[in-house]
Amino acid sequence: MTPALNRRPDDLAEQYRLRGWHRDETFFDDLWRQVRERPHKTAIVGRRLAESRSETLDFKELAGVADRFAGGLLELGVRRGDFVAVQLPNRWEMVALMFACMRVGAVICPIAPVCPPDELRHRLELTEARVLVTIPEWDGEQAAEIAVGLRAELPNLEHVLVAGRSAVDAADFHDHFVTVPWEAKHNFDGLALTADEPFVVLFTSGTTGESKGVLHSQNSLYGAVQGYVETFGLDEDLVACVSTPLVHYSGFVQGVLTGVHVGGKTVFQDVKDNAALTEIIEGHGATLLYGPPPTHADVVESQLADPKDVRTLRQAVVGSAPVLPQLVDALRDVMGARTYSLWGMSEFGPVTITRAKDPHDIAGYSHGRAIEGLEVRIDPTAVAGDGDIGKLWVRGAAQSLGYYKREDVFASGFDVDGWFDTGDLARGDGRGGIRIVGRARDAIFKRGRVVPMVDIEALLEGHPQVLEAALVGLPGPDDDLVCAVLGVTDCDGLDLESVRTYLRQSAVDEAFLPERVEHVAVIPRTLTGKIRKVVLRERYS
Repeated sequence: MTPALNRRPDDLAEQYRLRGWHRDETFFDDLWRQVRERPHKTAIVGRRLAESRSETLDFKELAGVADRFAGGLLELGVRRGDFVAVQLPNRWEMVALMFACMRVGAVICPIAPVCPPDELRHRLELTEARVLVTIPEWDGEQAAEIAVGLRAELPNLEHVLVAGRSAVDAADFHDHFVTVPWEAKHNFDGLALTADEPFVVLFTSGTTGESKGVLHSQNSLYGAVQGYVETFGLDEDLVACVSTPLVHYSGFVQGVLTGVHVGGKTVFQDVKDNAALTEIIEGHGATLLYGPPPTHADVVESQLADPKDVRTLRQAVVGSAPVLPQLVDALRDVMGARTYSLWGMSEFGPVTITRAKDPHDIAGYSHGRAIEGLEVRIDPTAVAGDGDIGKLWVRGAAQSLGYYKREDVFASGFDVDGWFDTGDLARGDGRGGIRIVGRARDAIFKRGRVVPMVDIEALLEGHPQVLEAALVGLPGPDDDLVCAVLGVTDCDGLDLESVRTYLRQSAVDEAFLPERVEHVAVIPRTLTGKIRKVVLRERYS
């Protein structure tokens, strides 16, 4: 069933089309346009680090293998509207399956290679996926074995295919999809998804409860892509180095779909190795690097230790967490790139981005202005006692179709004028943009005021002994207690009083100073680099 789009009272989707934020074409149309205009230009490069090799497809090859995979899906009995679950790392097969699903009218459900069995069951059961493509194992997790076990429990899961050698009772992905020319057997006429039909369900992290499946059409994704492309002036010269998983919005949309839309090249690697990203920049002439702050910091460190020719890199786009001022300077001085700060969410994709005409250091204190087709507002009345901080709301052309089979939960996030509650707290940056303060559920209150967590975390990460920092609020007798969790390799001399003294030197309000300090080797994060503060609160409460 296709959920109804939430409508603003003063508009219908046609307004988005008239303004160029939605369209009648699809990303599959984009792929075939590239086949006509630049068939032998490289479209994607997938590095398999453990095997020291890269797999490359030009646009013609990508379209051809997408058709073959589409025929393979039809051979498995996949029909229009069926869900196809894909549990793969960053490999070319993931990209081909994206376009194969478009070709036959299926909805793709990307899943991380490491997914707890209960969560995997939840996603497969919710979507009633008929097909699951997985791998033998990943990072010690026996993915294929878990998948086959779930097949016996889920009546709708008819096929499990494993991409790689495995001893489990499942079909071999390569034997079924790659070796047989299914495109010659099947007719795809009338099957392809239209721009407004459901295309992909992207699951939230589920760190605060059961994960929600965010359902997008190609137009809701295009609503973000066109603004992203316009903001950075992207065209066929784009060479994007994508460090985030292709199963998440940033890799899936800002990486693959954006590259195909403009005719650029997208490069990724299957194993997380941030130090190796400088090799991609040098070897493929990457012009844009996307990733969370730790990724960019590792790239800088790698370049200092083993310099590469990175002169092609122009844009370092940082998402998932605030950018530290010192990282902005390091990316300029070491990588020769300008830093852009981006804020977004699975329900809308990238929403705000800093701009090239802004001051060079703006990414260190702002998340920028809304991209074309979206608008944001801060409601300062939502948080008593802090006139400049409030709940952040968003609306516009990139709005997802809803939470799959949880339409009531999605609808509850809107006000009467069609604004969606992002769950974040923000304040203005003084230049028409915003600065995210933190998640509303993570807010720390002292004397009726919101602790500026992001700013204090940035100051703490400027300490020479601190690699990463997170502030969490713990239950106190009256107010919240401010706990600073510091990722360090050497905690000698980094006690509570020294931390408080260090922050006083930066004029931090006395009421906001930490009342407890904890040292850890690594702060827990999601796959996309966001700090899992709920884990820290549970640990230290």
